Parts: sequence; C-alpha cells; structure tokens
Amino acid sequence: MCWRQDFTNGKPEWSLRTCATCPPDTTCHRRQFVPAQASGPQAADLFHIDTVALTRLYTLAVIEVGTRTVHILGATAHPNTARATQLTRSLLTDLRQRASGFRYLLRDHDSRHTPAFDAIFTADGIEILKSAPQAPKTNAHVERFIHTARAEYTDRLLIYNEQHARRIPAEYAEHYNSGRPHRALQLRAPADDPDVIPFPAQRIERHDLLGGLIHEYRDTR
Repeated sequence: MCWRQDFTNGKPEWSLRTCATCPPDTTCHRRQFVPAQASGPQAADLFHIDTVALTRLYTLAVIEVGTRTVHILGATAHPNTARATQLTRSLLTDLRQRASGFRYLLRDHDSRHTPAFDAIFTADGIEILKSAPQAPKTNAHVERFIHTARAEYTDRLLIYNEQHARRIPAEYAEHYNSGRPHRALQLRAPADDPDVIPFPAQRIERHDLLGGLIHEYRDTR
C-alpha cells in the first residue's frame, strides 16, 4: 500500500492505494512516495499562440517532470480529436523505449483533451491524472514552462502563420533541452552531458537562435 494524493472538491487529500513500487504487505510514508514518483510522470497542457493575422493557434506542451525535458507538439487552429490523436502518437514515437518508464500523465480538465487523447496513453500503460479544476498550481511544472516560453519567445516574436508557429517552437524546444540551465538539474540542461566540463575554455563562440533573440555560447575546442 502507498499514499496517493487525490483532489476532492478542489482540495488535495491523501489516501492509501495499492502501489506497484512498494514491497508486498508494506506501507510507505507519503514523504517517501512523492520523491519516488518524481521521475515518472509527464505533465501536459495546451497553450495558444496568436499570429499577426489575429489567428489563434494551439500547441501541446508535454514536460518530463524528472528530467525537465520538454516536447512542443504541432500548432493548429482546430485542436480536434484527430489532431490531438496525431500529436499524441508522434510524442510516443519520439519517446520510443523511454515511454515505458512513464506511469502517469498529469493534465487539466480542458475539454480539448478528448477520450481518444487519453486512450492512446492508457494503451501504453500510462495512467491519466487530472489536476484540480481551475487550479493551475496543481500542474505547476508545465504551467511554469508555458510561462517561460511566453516570456522568452511567444511574446517577443511576430508569428506569421501556422508553418512559422511550428518551426519556432521546435527551435526553442531544442534550446530548452540542450542549452538552457535548470536549477533543479544543478544548472545543467536536460540533455547536457554530465561528463563535459565547459570551463576553462580557450575560445567561445556565440550561436544566435530565433533570429538573435536567444544566444548560446559554446566551447570551440
């Protein structure tokens, strides 16, 4: 048995549930349970991008909570069931073998997350968890990423059309995963090589991203 947090009437409550990670006939404390599951879940949410033609496009962001690796999927003005299903399949294809390591997907109550969207994850053994209604802090990791994305590129660039809205997030996601430091990762990027010692460096070159909006600095040795 293991402690698990559920939401009743918008308030978090702890209850004992069967847990596959605990030894039989044992109960782990909830303080032990939460860190043990921290590397396992993903968190997802839709966020919108407005173009210069006043068209609102929707993009799906998924973050791997344990590694802070982010996936920004597609951009469409019509986030219907078929589109959501296509994006979800693309995500699981990108994850490949790593998909089996995820047990939970945390999302909100947005009606655009259809049963077909959930079914693709559950078919891979990933349980869908819903955050408390109208409580974005209960899905804090992906909400914080969306805030970062808005501050660093969507609110500072003119997005022309749907094709542009797909290309820009893809470039930003590559920077976020390989070049942006994270406090939770001891100021390393999610895809950073822990064996690489960046300093001292004999020569450093600057690489501009998103038309010079973001700069990365690399050792040229």
